[in-house]
Amino acid sequence: MASPTNNHYKALTRILRYLKGNHGQGLFYPVNSSLHIKAFSDSDWATCPDTRRSISGYCTFLGDSLISWKSKKQTTVSRSSSEAEYRALVLASCEIQCLTFLLDDFQLHYTQSALLYCDNNSARYIAANGVFHE
Repeated sequence: MASPTNNHYKALTRILRYLKGNHGQGLFYPVNSSLHIKAFSDSDWATCPDTRRSISGYCTFLGDSLISWKSKKQTTVSRSSSEAEYRALVLASCEIQCLTFLLDDFQLHYTQSALLYCDNNSARYIAANGVFHE
C-alpha cells in the first residue's frame, strides 16, 4: 500500500468488476455476532504421490462467520500423521495470532480466548508439551 504499481491497480479493478457483476454473492457478517475466534485445523498425511508431502488446511471463524481459510502443501515431508497435524496446528495458530493483532489494531476487545480445534490427539500432546520437541 505504500508504493502501489500498475499491477496492483489492475488487480483492484478486476476485483471491483467482479464485485459489481456479482451482487447477490458474498459472505454474511451479522452485526450481533460475538468477537470470539475459532479455528479448525487438519492435514492429509503424505497426500502427494510424487513428493509424499502433506497438505495442511485451516478455517477461521469470528463468531459464526468464516473470515479466513487456507489449504497449502507442506514444505517438508512429515514422518507421521501426528507431525503433519502438528504442522497444520502451527499454521492455524499463526493465523489466529495475526487476527488477534488485527482486532487489537481495530481496538475491538474480545473477551474469550481463541479456540483451535484439532482431530489428532498426538498432535495435541506435542503442542501441549513445551519441553520435548524433536
